[in-house]
Amino acid sequence: MAIWFTDYSKLDLNQGYVGLDKHLEIEFLELGENYLRAKMPVNENTKQPMGLLHGGASCVLAESVASFAAFLCIDPKLKTVVGLNLYASHLKSAKSGYVFATARPKHIGKSTSVWEIEITNEEEELITLVEFTAMHKDIKK
Repeated sequence: MAIWFTDYSKLDLNQGYVGLDKHLEIEFLELGENYLRAKMPVNENTKQPMGLLHGGASCVLAESVASFAAFLCIDPKLKTVVGLNLYASHLKSAKSGYVFATARPKHIGKSTSVWEIEITNEEEELITLVEFTAMHKDIKK
């Protein structure tokens, strides 16, 4: 059973492409029944001085995909989503190509959700494992 608030099958996943996501060239690829997938290039915008994928860029990718997934689970007329916590384990480095982030829920409640995000390289090797907690915040009227 799908976890999304409504049928987003025709949603342009990249319509809100602004800010840090745009600068890092994060592109949302696929909305599955219970996951959201995105990709990000490993390039001059996402590397640290040693030429490796910057851990902070991986965290931005993870938070972007999980925050968006959390937002798609709530009624946007009543709530919004903000990040509460992010915990990342960087397991392997990447020097080029693309990395892919897939966010899946571990918990979806009324006021919070917890997401596990796997970031892999083009060979599907695990690069970073992230847990992200979002708060589903009431919109004040």
